[in-house]
Amino acid sequence: MTSRLVAALLLALAILAGPAALAQVDSPVNREEVPDLLSWESVVERAELAIDNRRASTFAFEQLRNEIAGYRTRFEQAQGQNSARIATLEQQIEALGEPPEEGGSEPEAITERRAELRSRLNDLMAPVRLANETYVQANGLIGEIDALIRMRQTRSLAGRGPMPLNPTTWGDGVLTLQRGIATLASETKNSISNEVRQRELFDNLPAILIFVVVATVLLMRGRLWMRRLNARVNRRGGRSHGVLSFLLSTGKFILPSIGLLALFTGIIATGLVGVHGEAMLPDLLGAGILILFTRWLGEHYFPSDGEGRAGPLEFGELGRMRARFLANLLGWAIGLETVLRSMLSTIDSSPEASAVVMFPAHLLTGFALFQFGRILARPISDTEEDEGRKYRGRIISTVGRIATLAGVATPLLAALGYEAAAEALGRPMAMTLGVFGVVLLLQRLVYDIYILITNNSETAENALLPVLVAMALALIALPILILIWGARVADLTEAWTRFREGFTVGDTTLSPRNVLIFAAVFAGGYVLTRIVQGALRATVLPKTRLDVGGQNAVAVGIGYLGIMIAAIFAITSAGIDMSNFALVASALTVGIGFGLQNIVSNFISGIILLVERPIGEGDWIQVGDQMGYVRDISVRSTRIETFDRTDVIVPNADLVSNVVTNWTRGNNVGRIIVPVGVAYGTDTEMVSDVLLSIARQHPMVLHNPEPYVFFKGFGDSSLDFEIRAILRDVNWILSVQTEMNHAIARRFAEEGIEIPFPQRDIWVRSKDGAGSDARSTQGPHDNWEDTLKGDQPDVVKGEDI
Repeated sequence: MTSRLVAALLLALAILAGPAALAQVDSPVNREEVPDLLSWESVVERAELAIDNRRASTFAFEQLRNEIAGYRTRFEQAQGQNSARIATLEQQIEALGEPPEEGGSEPEAITERRAELRSRLNDLMAPVRLANETYVQANGLIGEIDALIRMRQTRSLAGRGPMPLNPTTWGDGVLTLQRGIATLASETKNSISNEVRQRELFDNLPAILIFVVVATVLLMRGRLWMRRLNARVNRRGGRSHGVLSFLLSTGKFILPSIGLLALFTGIIATGLVGVHGEAMLPDLLGAGILILFTRWLGEHYFPSDGEGRAGPLEFGELGRMRARFLANLLGWAIGLETVLRSMLSTIDSSPEASAVVMFPAHLLTGFALFQFGRILARPISDTEEDEGRKYRGRIISTVGRIATLAGVATPLLAALGYEAAAEALGRPMAMTLGVFGVVLLLQRLVYDIYILITNNSETAENALLPVLVAMALALIALPILILIWGARVADLTEAWTRFREGFTVGDTTLSPRNVLIFAAVFAGGYVLTRIVQGALRATVLPKTRLDVGGQNAVAVGIGYLGIMIAAIFAITSAGIDMSNFALVASALTVGIGFGLQNIVSNFISGIILLVERPIGEGDWIQVGDQMGYVRDISVRSTRIETFDRTDVIVPNADLVSNVVTNWTRGNNVGRIIVPVGVAYGTDTEMVSDVLLSIARQHPMVLHNPEPYVFFKGFGDSSLDFEIRAILRDVNWILSVQTEMNHAIARRFAEEGIEIPFPQRDIWVRSKDGAGSDARSTQGPHDNWEDTLKGDQPDVVKGEDI
């Protein structure tokens, strides 16, 4: 009766709490629709029309792509809308259970409640599904536009134009070059004669003079100042020498570049530059800075003899001078190519004229690349012992060979009319050499900074941190190289978007965010586990009655358990559904059964050793012919330190399946046996008393149980006895045995007890076989040559008796 009353009360409370629960479910939620659907449909129509017609310019397609990418970002954000409420509703539906099968029945309230929750879930999922659909649509349009742009780039590179070596086109090229120069001169002349420009010139004259003076001083003296400062730093030396030397060397490039910028600013301030000139000034400034940069880079890698160093590549004097000249020549060639391309873009020029004007620049670039690549592609010395230097030398040699091939192919392509391909090969190759040079300099700077911080130049080359930073610099340079070789910024952003999306395994998506969450949670759990282990080892376990082996087993077991829990929490926090990896787990199980059975056997054996504890850390054990102390029991193996102070790694499976002798299991008490023999005719009772007295007098021998002298028997040459005693600490067995042997030798000498030598019989047969055998009994220290002197034995046979 009481149980029925309690059930009725609980039912009433559930009915009263129902409306409140429903009110919580019915609370307002974020029902924002997918943003800007109308404008998105308009963008879709324009994009599909442009893609179908393929008449828009590449620039227009790029603008359209950027607009679609913006919508895609908003659609991606809308996919996570109402995620918390959706998860709650899904859990509520799951809590109600599966609908009954056909022919089954369930309470009507449950059916109605499930239908209501499903309706709400569908309402919340509608904008999310719509966002997913529009996101996929945006992805598809972006992929079509990227494919179209890449197709145009490929056609441009493969397209063949006029051949510059055709004499009929030379005149057009010369006239185009003259017209460009005349246009610039005419614009400047008109600006000078213009009264408004004259007035502007006089108004800005003070500022112009300041810019010109600054430019002149920095261009003429900036490099000299930095060179003198660098020489002082080199003479002073010290641990900061490398960092200061690099920073001062950058001044050789930075100060002239500032001077060049001041010069161009002053030119613009005059107001005498025309429209075409203003369009060319940025390219002229870029070409000048590029020339200064290649000069600085060449001087850093190939310094002159006056600087007192060979440079990072360690060339000889003649090689450095030649390489420095070719580096400067390469910078001038790329600068000339930039200026000529800028001038041709500001005036109307035919393809024939463009090919003729640009060919000398391509020829000069190819020559500089070819010669410079030959210098870099020098053979690597086989006697070099430093693997790092050999690896770096192989990379530099490979880059040099590639530069040599590019130097041949660039003018050849330009001569055959493939000007776009020549420009896409020569200029990027030269810029790639510059990027490699900067990366190597920065990597060297990382090591110098490490030496400055740690004040230890000996370990810098083998330290891990500088290597990781150097690798990070190389990875940072990869996107720059990709852009140099013709990739678009949109290609990199698209690759980053795909990377952020991750890849899908079953219903689980692995993305960088999930990986970072997994790593953070697992690292936190791992650190917490180690902290708990350390606290147990230092404070809790020493106060228990567990021995050292038991304490170690508890600590190790908690470590394994903590790592497993950390892994489970990390997996669930990252949103990884382990049920999706059932197939992978099955495959791994098969692989474990066939290929990893030894590893698994050792792992299970390690767990058995930690649980059963037949051996523990500090135990003296013997496994086969190996004997020593257990120093560490890990998951796969156990480390034993032998008495020779060598470590023997024994697989755990051998300790579980084979015979193991544990000399100190439970306690350190153990038995010692000291054998000794005495001559025949000795009083055996006296021998027993002497040996028993020696055993009792030793401090390591226990008196309970009493030591015992065992009369073993009658040997070949002696009466055999054994001292058998129990030691307080069996670890001292060798020392005790040695001390007892010394005591036995001393007491036997005092008591006149003889320790016999083994006896042997020797038969000597004469060479001719005549005469009888001669028999002699000799001790082990007698000289056989004296016994057999004057006789030539044919057979000598000895045996113990």
